[in-house]
Amino acid sequence: MLWTWVIFLAITLFLVARHVRATRGSGATTLCARCKAKIPAGAQRCGKCGIPLQVMEVTGAAIALDEGPEEGATHAVVRADVCVGCAACVPACPVENAIWMEGKLAVVDLSLCVGHGKCAEACPVGAIHVGAGSAVRVEVPNVDVNFQSNVPGIYVVGELGGRGLIKNAVNEGKVAAECAASVVRPDNLPENVRDIAIVGSGPSGISAGLECHSRGMDYLLLEQGTLADTIRKYPRNKLLLAEPLNVPLYGDLWVADASKETLLKAWETVIEATGLRVHTEHGVKSLTRDPGGWFEIVTTQGEFRARQVILAMGRRGTPRKLGVDGEGLEQVLYDVVEMETFAGSKVVVVGGGDSALESALGMSAQAHTEVILSYRKNDFSRAKPRNLEKLEKAEATGDLQVWRESEVRAVRPGEIDIEYGGKLRTLPNDYLVIRVGGIAPYDFLHKAGVEIIKKDVPLVGSGSDA
Repeated sequence: MLWTWVIFLAITLFLVARHVRATRGSGATTLCARCKAKIPAGAQRCGKCGIPLQVMEVTGAAIALDEGPEEGATHAVVRADVCVGCAACVPACPVENAIWMEGKLAVVDLSLCVGHGKCAEACPVGAIHVGAGSAVRVEVPNVDVNFQSNVPGIYVVGELGGRGLIKNAVNEGKVAAECAASVVRPDNLPENVRDIAIVGSGPSGISAGLECHSRGMDYLLLEQGTLADTIRKYPRNKLLLAEPLNVPLYGDLWVADASKETLLKAWETVIEATGLRVHTEHGVKSLTRDPGGWFEIVTTQGEFRARQVILAMGRRGTPRKLGVDGEGLEQVLYDVVEMETFAGSKVVVVGGGDSALESALGMSAQAHTEVILSYRKNDFSRAKPRNLEKLEKAEATGDLQVWRESEVRAVRPGEIDIEYGGKLRTLPNDYLVIRVGGIAPYDFLHKAGVEIIKKDVPLVGSGSDA
């Protein structure tokens, strides 16, 4: 009898110990979405494949299955992977201490937040979501953990994939290029078919290009404008808030809190040091698969073919231009990221849609800033009622000048010509912001066969308590 109890006790202790170990393990580790290796709690990257975990937040998120309304009290939450730390949300919030900056990340106190949404309206990059759920719904291309789309051989990375932070863009470009390089190259590959074509020379495109370059691949890096054209269009001295990152073939790139000029100089140094080949002024017009199984890429400078394609284009697409003299000067911008950059400046905003009105209103709220909104028509019929209401109020108080039925005729360093009221007027000008629409990149993706899906990205670790 005694031996029976001893054996029973031993088996019980063994089972309890195994259960404790299993419980601890399940609570302390997760699996890498890319290589399935176990990752300890609190780790920033996978110990096996090395991928930063933040890169997987969107690709690993669940596909949205319904369009049902959220229930419960609403509150603001911040997506850490999108927030650029500009702090535009803090003064916009009417509730004291409900939102503040913790380093370069906006943080929400859910006990004080009432969900009015002023912070979300002020956020220039869409990093703040107001709702009642534990996830934010986003529209993104359908890609897997290697950023390969539903079309085999087409990868989508960087801002076009829904993530704009420079460190994420660099990591995504590297991951996509690594996957593309692992695809076996056919022995009978025609001479005029490249291993891979990369569209866009922003951070993700340069990173992908360097990875291909380091592996000796026959690559083609195409840029519709100049080198890193997206970054060039930021305002002068704009802080990009990029974190120190590791660039393929080059090593550590220390550009934390760098200005536009500093980051561009860094990219140029990387390209010069590595010999990366970039074909500028090659705007891609179409992407199709030809009968041979390769991708046919038609650009403004000719046609190319490649086995695989990495799309690293900007999310906002190709901006429409006015077609006036001087439009290529540095004072001409097609997007606005940080409103406070324009404080104390003389600015002209062109356009009649919501983006133009929001840009003009945001900049006119900055200290000592003179803003003129120029529109070729008499009424703003395309704008939302709330923006029209704000516009009328700003115009009535003199915070913003609205020049209806006016057109920009020429731009020169420090000044601009505008035809208004039957006269050609020359004005001092620091910035001309053109917001007249553009060619949406999602249309390009649709034509290439890439699906756009909705995902629910969990807000755990977003800088709030959600």
